[in-house]
Amino acid sequence: MFFSPACCLILLLVLNFTDAGRILWKIKERVRNLQLQKAKQHLQQQTVSGRLPLQHVKEGRIHQPLDHFDRQDVSTFPQRFFVNEAHWQRPDGPVFLFIGGEGPIFEFDVLAGHHVDMAEENGALLLALEHRFYGDSINPDGLKTENLADLSSQQALADLAVFQQYISQNFNLSHRNTWISFGGSYSGALSAWFRGKFPHLVYGAVASSAPVKAKLDFSAYSNIVGLSLMNEAVGGSEKCLAGVREAFAAVEALMNGNASQVAMDFGCCTTPKNLDDQIELMQNLADIVMGTVQYNEEGVLMSINELCGVMTNKSNAYEEEMEAYNRLVKLAKIYHFTSEEPCLDISHEKTVKDLMDTSLPLGRRAERQWTYQTCTEFGFYQTCEDATCPFSGMMTLQAQTQFCPMLFGISQHSLPGRIAFTNAYYGENDNPHTHRVLYVNGGVDPWKELSVVQERTEDREEAQTIFIRDTAHCADMMSRKVTDRRSLRKAREEIEKHVARWLKMAAAGEN
Repeated sequence: MFFSPACCLILLLVLNFTDAGRILWKIKERVRNLQLQKAKQHLQQQTVSGRLPLQHVKEGRIHQPLDHFDRQDVSTFPQRFFVNEAHWQRPDGPVFLFIGGEGPIFEFDVLAGHHVDMAEENGALLLALEHRFYGDSINPDGLKTENLADLSSQQALADLAVFQQYISQNFNLSHRNTWISFGGSYSGALSAWFRGKFPHLVYGAVASSAPVKAKLDFSAYSNIVGLSLMNEAVGGSEKCLAGVREAFAAVEALMNGNASQVAMDFGCCTTPKNLDDQIELMQNLADIVMGTVQYNEEGVLMSINELCGVMTNKSNAYEEEMEAYNRLVKLAKIYHFTSEEPCLDISHEKTVKDLMDTSLPLGRRAERQWTYQTCTEFGFYQTCEDATCPFSGMMTLQAQTQFCPMLFGISQHSLPGRIAFTNAYYGENDNPHTHRVLYVNGGVDPWKELSVVQERTEDREEAQTIFIRDTAHCADMMSRKVTDRRSLRKAREEIEKHVARWLKMAAAGEN
């Protein structure tokens, strides 16, 4: 093991994935970068007031087995982690573990966020562990297809178990140090599964926006996006959804006869050369709407209220039947302006080339790895083949799963069996029997469909779920701010009560 002082957080702001992935992936990166900027501002305020939080953060590496389930394989990889001891009440204070997901971790994962606020209140040691094969936790040849075989959620959970033992030994922890895990989205699922598979290592788990059910054809995603666009509590309306449907129908109709005009209108880098390019274009336009809904009110693009304002604004400048089309053009221009991208990249050939790249640039790529995990474990393909979808029917399961054989030699016919195994391994039901796992979901978040949202357990124990009707993806994980909705503030208070209750139960010796 080695520790080194954490580098200045400002440097993290220039790090980004160099992969030119689809727009939804880019919006997700921008959300992460915005969180980094907010954390930096918070740290600067603390520094001015005489506190030096970065001095308490240390970075380390643990050499993990590449394959925990093959005792004869002695290969390892370096797994990165961060430790923050600033709030820890030695020697018996609890341990709060932030689990990394499909991307790099940063110092701010142990410096900012609701779990950090709770660590300060409860005197906890803060840890963050990076997911294998993401960020810096990968060997130089890790992205080669034959080496991706060691990338799975099962291996990641084994990493967490080894890390728990490792930290316990190095910090002289005992049964009096209660472990609580935290995660959001995929890492939220890992948090729940860690508690389920290793209940003797982690006492409780908070799983925010956690898709714990694998799904090959995740058509419900687009359906919930449509319902959110009608949600008046966040600025939606039936007229807004109708406008989005009409706009996508108009784009598809015009593309069949005049693809070059569509490319010019939406600021594409090139004119679609074939059907694959047309599908890329339709997916990118859908991603703008999807990203707006999934990250509503995160401040990275626009809110649902703002999007619906554009899509329902009356204009006399165009023929009536073209109004919806031109409103979608305006949305694309807003995306261009806010993202500072010169044009909309719709080249399917470039997408494939980028995903086939196995080099490890400084930008810490992630999309190739995540695509592999969707092929081997989860699916999560956001299709548009049923009548409820507000986008284009060109976004088919066939189009999205073609990357599996193309990139990794994984047959499309094998995907249902792989998804079924994931659900059998972790358990697929809406009322899991896992004890002390708190599922937190937002009513606007499309991923709630694959999480746990029931109100009470069958035997009327305490609620295992918190449902925030008017918030989006992982909103509860951020630190408190004055502009938070009342429902979000109340949800954080409920999370705090659950965690405090778990710690009291553990101190009293309850299993």
